[in-house]
Amino acid sequence: MTTHRPRIVDLSETQPNRRRGGDLRAMLTPTAVGATSGFMGMALVQPGERIGEHYHPYSEEFVYVVQGALEVDLDGEAHPLRPDQGLLIPPYMRHRFRNVGDVEARMVFHLGPLAPRPELGHVDTEGTEESTPAAPPERTEPVS
Repeated sequence: MTTHRPRIVDLSETQPNRRRGGDLRAMLTPTAVGATSGFMGMALVQPGERIGEHYHPYSEEFVYVVQGALEVDLDGEAHPLRPDQGLLIPPYMRHRFRNVGDVEARMVFHLGPLAPRPELGHVDTEGTEESTPAAPPERTEPVS
């Protein structure tokens, strides 16, 4: 059994990922800290910015809004998200986030369990400059 030592990661140590919109910072990841059950990060979304629609075929996504006013579309239905609110997004649910306020929005996210390979963990459903949209997922119930 491998034992990982605790490691503090500062937001300033992470690289911005703007490929899907906003500024996504993966902080506590398998590569950075040896995580084995999921990963955690921070989304920084400026007024008027969005994080493009996507889904996760292997993971639940937990989000917690720290600052700002967001709107999240869940399978096409809009919902407001405010500071001190959390949300669980099940696997295969299409979702996108928009900053609808006038200050930077900050949202903590955690995904788990991990996909079998990193490139399988995230499926874009709308195009951005660097991605090609995929077909919407078929909703299936988990097998017990």
